[in-house]
Amino acid sequence: MPTGMWWFIGATCGQLLLAAVLLRTRSRGSGTGDPPPPQALALLRGGRQAAVTVALVALHQRGAVAAGRKHTIRANGGPGRTRDPVQLGVHGALHRAFRLRDLAHRPEARRAVDALSGELRGAGLLRPRTRLWGARMLLGCVPLTVLAGAYATQAPGTSPAGALAAGALPVLAAVALLRLPSATPAARRLLAGLRERHPLPAHRREVTDGGQVQLYVALYGDPALSLFLPRFSRDGGLLDRRRETGRFRSPGGRDGGSGRGAVGGGC
Repeated sequence: MPTGMWWFIGATCGQLLLAAVLLRTRSRGSGTGDPPPPQALALLRGGRQAAVTVALVALHQRGAVAAGRKHTIRANGGPGRTRDPVQLGVHGALHRAFRLRDLAHRPEARRAVDALSGELRGAGLLRPRTRLWGARMLLGCVPLTVLAGAYATQAPGTSPAGALAAGALPVLAAVALLRLPSATPAARRLLAGLRERHPLPAHRREVTDGGQVQLYVALYGDPALSLFLPRFSRDGGLLDRRRETGRFRSPGGRDGGSGRGAVGGGC
């Protein structure tokens, strides 16, 4: 490997170090207060669409939304007695029926979820957006630096393979850092602790509180949806599309279209 390539390898190490510093976030919370609301927990676990899903579950429990045609969600009256900004934003976005993915990016819903994201960033549970994008830009420059060094230091008539091989380790490290989620380690510990304290029940009859259903959906996503709200989740397109092939069955062994559950109508 050409001696000059080591300068480029050093540059990639500097990029990696600075990106790691930007990605490091300390929680400002004490860890002894109440956990965030279900929409916030869902946002930490699965992002914007997961937060909107939990808001839809809460609205459906009050009869404010229902499944529309072709796996869409439609408004079914007023939002009910709620001051939750995400629920109000999601309901306000339902001027007509929308699929979940489209609804999550409607302006009213997007603004509400963005405001919630800001609160979670302030608590150290989500990485600050500017630091996150700055780190991603630095990490994206790592392979470019390796390529530039390989060809800038290449001697005439020789192959850059050796220099590229030397730069493989920094590139792999950059890929690993790019795969880090937006949620901080403090958020992942919070979610893990809540899952440990609230394991998903075997049957929906074990839960009779609508707020607990929202918590389970926030923590577990599709498995909780198909357990507690099988018909609404299927018809409204809330589940992963791969789960909708064939005849839908809930984890409790019943067909998702049969019966009404103990919580929020069970549909």
